[in-house]
Amino acid sequence: MARLQERYKKEIVPQLKKKLGRTNELSLPRLQKIVVNMGVGKALQDKNRLEQAAEQLAQITGQRPQITKAKKAVSGFRLRENNPIGARVTLRGRRMYEFLYRLISIALPRIRDFRGVNPKSFDGNGNYSLGLTEQQVFPEIDPDKINFTQGMDVTFVTSTRNDDEARELLRGFGMPFRES
Repeated sequence: MARLQERYKKEIVPQLKKKLGRTNELSLPRLQKIVVNMGVGKALQDKNRLEQAAEQLAQITGQRPQITKAKKAVSGFRLRENNPIGARVTLRGRRMYEFLYRLISIALPRIRDFRGVNPKSFDGNGNYSLGLTEQQVFPEIDPDKINFTQGMDVTFVTSTRNDDEARELLRGFGMPFRES
């Protein structure tokens, strides 16, 4: 079992029970999945970029990414329908907790001038999103083999519909929220 999964069961659940005033564990917020998405707009000119981004995403998450395709044609971007333009991974279970642990304890502290993540990036339904500007903050990526920097979006999907409950859950995991 992953470290954060054990911590959730032993420490975070009792904290949430006390803080939210509930006795039923199933009514408490929990992390359902983490979606990591890389939009590779330059893939239209250079097909190699998408392959490299997908390979790096696989190294970071430990799971093979799904190649996403354009839903609409946009002539201003020279984009046609069904052109491959990104890669995404949906993490659940043990891999999800391991990725969250590496993100919180290793990757986020390696960001230059890091003062915490934005506490207002909730969507109103208990889901949290954050963006990373480069993939080099993860230790799995070898800086010598990188030809370009690629950003990514990380979305945490929780079982609650309330942003405050989701914030408490992520705080319990150790998410470094910035003081607003």
